[in-house]
Amino acid sequence: MRRRRRVASAALAVVAAALAVGGTEAQASRGAAPPGARVARDAPPAAVRMVSAPVRIADAATVRLLRPGDLVDVVAAERTGPPRVVAAGARVAEVPDPDKGVADGGALVVLSVPRDTARVLVGAGATTRLAVTLC
Repeated sequence: MRRRRRVASAALAVVAAALAVGGTEAQASRGAAPPGARVARDAPPAAVRMVSAPVRIADAATVRLLRPGDLVDVVAAERTGPPRVVAAGARVAEVPDPDKGVADGGALVVLSVPRDTARVLVGAGATTRLAVTLC
């Protein structure tokens, strides 16, 4: 009697496993995601860590037009090539008081951007003149 139960249990386990694998393969062949798989369009967007990036803008008068909360595009104006956008839709976090002793040194603005964008801004600011456009 015990042997029959064991055989029946083993047979049911094999059938269940075959149905599970066969069902997954059948869904995959129809273009459906297998059970338990996350579909990209249903996945929540990954959280992006924002950081504060102080950026020196070449034209101080333009910076005086900015207010916290404004959205700006930061453009790198290179002498050898066309201007390029290095940060799109960056939020202005702070506009510090202008430097009194800096002549034609531009003005500082603090932007809230993703960490990767902050790295790009730092690199561009070290080699080119930066400008902003209001979005």
